[in-house]
Parts: sequence; structure tokens; C-alpha cells
Amino acid sequence: MQGVIDREWIVRKTLFTLAMMTVLGIILIIFFVAREAIPAFTGAGPANLFSATWNPKSGQYGMLIFLTGTLATTVGGLLLGTPLAIGSALFLTQMAPRRVRSIATRGVELLAGVPSIVLGWLGFTIMVPWIRSATGSTGTGLLAASIILAIMVLPTITAIAKDALEAVPESHKQAALAMGATRWQMIRRVLLPAAKPGLLVAVILGMGRAIGETMAVALVIGPATAFPTSLTTPTHTMTTKILIEMGESTGLQRSSLFAMGLVLLLMAMLLILLVRLVTHRKEVVR
Repeated sequence: MQGVIDREWIVRKTLFTLAMMTVLGIILIIFFVAREAIPAFTGAGPANLFSATWNPKSGQYGMLIFLTGTLATTVGGLLLGTPLAIGSALFLTQMAPRRVRSIATRGVELLAGVPSIVLGWLGFTIMVPWIRSATGSTGTGLLAASIILAIMVLPTITAIAKDALEAVPESHKQAALAMGATRWQMIRRVLLPAAKPGLLVAVILGMGRAIGETMAVALVIGPATAFPTSLTTPTHTMTTKILIEMGESTGLQRSSLFAMGLVLLLMAMLLILLVRLVTHRKEVVR
């Protein structure tokens, strides 16, 4: 009996240590990024950092252009990808035959495993020339980046939305059908409202996936240090700017790039807090 207790104690302490190592790793990441970003806030100043001008040679390190590009591409990717993802989840859970459901589910899982650089390269070699010929523009910009991000968030949102829809009790759906509702009425008035918190979590996590994407977006967005004037004009996101300039930057320029990274990190943390808030409200309602 004592040996069993000792083994349980060892396992419990080992798991606790591993969990604390994860927490420590997160704290160290935040500490390192914040430490490197502090010179930008003290040397350049918050007003400079959040201005619309990026010109390190003249001491201007504004990230507003890149923040705008990040938010615009993220929103564009979600607008294109979310309806398709939720529609796919509805098809897989409510309409697809068993064999089709199995094949389609595996396809979504395989799409999630495609490296982002591969999607970006396909977008650069196939989609960008098509947009160029269709619009008479360069082909790069928000539209191309949004389409790529829509493809990338599709498996994430689909998988989580599928779980949320499957979690709705079968009795709810059967009761709606028994009262004379059609399948579409049941989906619209019973299934989707009941699964709303889970669907919202799926969209938020998809947003987190889109905000942090770098390589695929860098290949199709331009790049250009300017506000986008249309869907087909080149621009930058914070991740692409960090990718392109970090290797050769020094001093305040390097610290300003870390400040962009800190803003991205805070945005990601905010999304996680939103997920926790949504799931907590769901548990309270239950």
C-alpha cells in the first residue's frame, strides 16, 4: 500500500513539475519580448510607436500601418472562411452519409496538416497571377492574403464547430422535429442557438490562427509599407514586417519590431481570455 502511495505521489509531483515548466516557459517568453520592447517605448515613445509612419532612418517607428494590415487580413480571412467552415461542420454533422462524412473529415484533418509555406507558395504561383489577370493589379494585397487565411482557418473552425454541434443533445433536435419543424428550421432555431458558444469559440480560435500567420501571408500580401487603398494593393502585417526586417535591424528599430511582437502577444492573450469568458458563461448557463 505504501509503495502505491509513493508511486502516486511521484506521478503527481512529476505532472505538476511539467505543468509548471509550461507556465514558466510562457512567463519567460513574455518577459523576454517585453524586455526587448522596453527601449522602443522609452526611447521612441508610445506616440511614435503607434503612429502611421515607419522610417527608421528618420527615427519614426510607427506600427499603425502594420496593425491595420494585420486586422484587415484577419477580418477578411474570417469573413471568407467562417461561413464555409460552419457550413462544412453542419454538413458533416447533419446531412452527410457516414462514408462521405468519414472521407470529408479526413480531408479537413489533412488540410490542417498542410504547411503554411506550401499554401503561401501555391497562392503566390497560382492565385496571385489569377487575381492580377482578373483585376489588372499586382495581384498581391489584402484579397490574396484573406483568401489564404480563409483556407488556413477553415480546418480549425470546422473541427471545433463540429464538436460544438455534436455536443447539442439529440433530444433537443428530436423534440423540434416532433413538433413539426423542418430540418432547416431545426438547424436554424434549435441547433445553431444551442451551439452558439462553441461556434463563437471556434471563430475566436480561428482568429488567433490568422493573426499569427507569417510565411503564407508574406508571399501574397506584397509587401509594401503603406496603407492599403484597395483589396489588391500591397501592404504589410506586423508578422511580415518582423520577418523581413528583424535579421538586419539594430537599436531602436530592432526594439520597435519587438514592440510589434509584444502587441501581437497581447492580442493573442486577449483572444484566449475571450475563449475563457465564453466557455465560463456557457458553464454558468448550464
